[in-house]
Amino acid sequence: MIYITDTISIDEREIQEEFFCSSGPGGQNVNKVSTAVKLRFDVGNSPSLSEEIRTRLLQLAGKRITSNGILIIDARKFRTQERNRQDAKERLIGLIRKATEKSKPRRKTKPTIQSGIRRLNSKVHRGKIKKMRRSVTSQED
Repeated sequence: MIYITDTISIDEREIQEEFFCSSGPGGQNVNKVSTAVKLRFDVGNSPSLSEEIRTRLLQLAGKRITSNGILIIDARKFRTQERNRQDAKERLIGLIRKATEKSKPRRKTKPTIQSGIRRLNSKVHRGKIKKMRRSVTSQED
């Protein structure tokens, strides 16, 4: 069991891990050992998540979600397979924890009177600057 919060825990069987050769540092070891991890978690069919957490997680994940609702996390930061597995799981836990937090609804506010006056004064000032740039025309009486 992977414990995310006091109320949410995910069964390890819900997660599939695939190992492949990673790029980056490691010398010839990179070509021989499959250290990178591709973690797959089916968000759409997970019994561990409530419907509202599921929808927020789908929004948070963005491009990491497939059309089938499967979250894919690539971990290849470290040289060992075990560290990459931990990194992938920590990133999954972090995403789900972030999805459990409800965002505050935005309250509409009016601009203050003083900020409106400042805005209009800056527009007048800008207009004066542009007026000064015009070519001078001589007025004959």
